[in-house]
Amino acid sequence: MTRPAFPCNGCGKCCRNVHLAKQTEYLDRGDGTCRHFCDTTKGCRIYEARPAICRVDLQYELHYAQRYSWDEFVAQNIQICRILPAE
Repeated sequence: MTRPAFPCNGCGKCCRNVHLAKQTEYLDRGDGTCRHFCDTTKGCRIYEARPAICRVDLQYELHYAQRYSWDEFVAQNIQICRILPAE
């Protein structure tokens, strides 16, 4: 069964706060923002070749599928997104 797509709205808050997580801090360009984030388009410059940590579906399969349903995983990610600082 195919699960629904992750409901990302493309706000970029996760990309502008890579310094907050140990798993993504290596992507920090020096101001907390991912080095691959484009300030102009508010998108990823390397989206098709983005790191594994940025691939929500892959992270779910590798680390969370045994602990959470897809809906629970999505709900937790949305909750975190809501508390991330905006620009």
